[in-house]
Amino acid sequence: MQRHPNLVPLSHEHKTLLFVCRYLKKDAAPYEGYPLDADSKMAYMVKVFQEIMVPHIQKEDYLFEQCRGHRADIDALLDELIAEHRVISGMYSALVDNPNPVEAMDQLARSLEAHIRKEERVAFEKMQEELPEVIAALKFE
Repeated sequence: MQRHPNLVPLSHEHKTLLFVCRYLKKDAAPYEGYPLDADSKMAYMVKVFQEIMVPHIQKEDYLFEQCRGHRADIDALLDELIAEHRVISGMYSALVDNPNPVEAMDQLARSLEAHIRKEERVAFEKMQEELPEVIAALKFE
């Protein structure tokens, strides 16, 4: 299904975040201009989380708020996604004190990737199909 225009910006951000996930994995292939040492990956991840992830989650919070209360199955899915947001944010926060940052970044990357795939393949599809009027009325600022 083609993405609704109001969800396209979130999907574009997901695409950027999926690249970050590939880059942060411990078995990441070299990307030109992206060093693979742990300190460089950590610095890049902090930058991306501050510049992209935090505003992205705020937009999704707005989206989820607008979609809540219309269908019980969607509400249950939103509860799962919100819980995953908390887990991923906690994993990010715990990186500073982690004695094995390479492993922690890999786990964070894999969790974030699975979460994004669920949002794209399940949640966004379901919202578009079941709540088209809500999606059409979204006003991201």
